[in-house]
Amino acid sequence: MTYKNKLYFLTALIAVMVLLYSGSLILNSDIGTKRSSFAWMDSKTAEKTTKIAVSAGEEKFELIKQNKMWVVLYNGNAYPARDVRVQDFLSFFTTRDSWQVRSSSASTHERFGLGADASSVSFYADNVLQLELLLGYEDPNNRSESFFRRQGQNEVRSGNSSISAYVSSAVSNWYNLRLVSDSGGSHVDLNTVQRLSIYAPDETQIFTRRNRGWVISGIEIADPDIPAIESYIRGILSAEGDNFSDTVSVNDQIYNHSRLVLELGNGNVVTIRLSDPDESGRVFANVSGSELIYSIPAWSAGRLFREAASFEMQ
Repeated sequence: MTYKNKLYFLTALIAVMVLLYSGSLILNSDIGTKRSSFAWMDSKTAEKTTKIAVSAGEEKFELIKQNKMWVVLYNGNAYPARDVRVQDFLSFFTTRDSWQVRSSSASTHERFGLGADASSVSFYADNVLQLELLLGYEDPNNRSESFFRRQGQNEVRSGNSSISAYVSSAVSNWYNLRLVSDSGGSHVDLNTVQRLSIYAPDETQIFTRRNRGWVISGIEIADPDIPAIESYIRGILSAEGDNFSDTVSVNDQIYNHSRLVLELGNGNVVTIRLSDPDESGRVFANVSGSELIYSIPAWSAGRLFREAASFEMQ
């Protein structure tokens, strides 16, 4: 073999060895990442979860799964929960991520805010505890980094600080506050509505579906703006309060101010009764078939009513 051929051979051999070495580094790096990734529970465990107990300071509440729907138990009352929020919360604990080990010593628990008074999240399947996590912070005023440890274990890991926003936020953030419920497969969309009747103190407006348009009665509209009418109906279907109230009952006489009646294609009728604004500017609402009382800011409740001119083609 000539000198030149030997040189070519050695150069090619070195190039192959470099490629193999680089590939092994990448492979080992990927393996290391997979080995360091971690999930607090698997998806099968999450699917079996029927109760989540949250304790944050003096606030304590439970999320309970009943008939495939989540409800919030708080202060002895049961409120519908936002299913999407619950599922997002569960995904934090089932998603593999880089939960870095920060300590394995019990002496560091207080420093990380993981002592006896730490916030906690507990997951149950048919009342059998599956996972109990304590949540803490090095600096209670700086929640950019959260720390976690299993109850009864010393190991401390740091990870997704978004979890703290779910645990420490107001309980009302878990409520499904839509007046026309969208939980448990009961979603009502525009195509379902056959008639909408608005009974206000000074006017009655009735919108009845006819083919692809709407017939209006109770008010005079020379040239109806169909997109504006349908946008209005969608707004009613998506309307929500900002909390529930237990200061008034479903049988109080305050709901004689106005009402909205939705007649649906499946024969169901949804009636929303509303009160006058109280001295604090709150309107209370009750929906047929429910004992719940929704609390709505007066300015928001005002959006449920429109002047006749707003439905006229401009």
